[in-house]
Amino acid sequence: MIHKIIQPEGWTAPKGYANGILATGKTLYVGGQIGWNEKQVFEASDFVGQMEQALRNIMAVVNEAGGQAEHICRLTWYVTEKQEYMNHQREVGEAYRRVLGRHFPAMTMVVVRALVEDEALVEIEATAVIPE
Repeated sequence: MIHKIIQPEGWTAPKGYANGILATGKTLYVGGQIGWNEKQVFEASDFVGQMEQALRNIMAVVNEAGGQAEHICRLTWYVTEKQEYMNHQREVGEAYRRVLGRHFPAMTMVVVRALVEDEALVEIEATAVIPE
């Protein structure tokens, strides 16, 4: 096993993320990805559509480096509207699983006032550790 989930004894298990991941291999840092396609065109104007595209963009970079979804150790989400995320958690979960399956790395979500691209509703950065 290349990655090991770290869960302190006695802690309540988190839902949809890991408290920690222990990994060995080559580290890949994926810059923040937003909900536009490879041509930098937004095809979705809604939160879930942009979030799914951002995850697909992350997977394109991870795959190009020789990795898979299970090699992602950390995701940091920057969202402009907390309520959009909260109101669509079921759809968010479905879109997440379409792209990353049931792999839940360590995650952080931060609510921000705005993103550099005016149309962007979410930006996600990733760290992956790819086997040697």
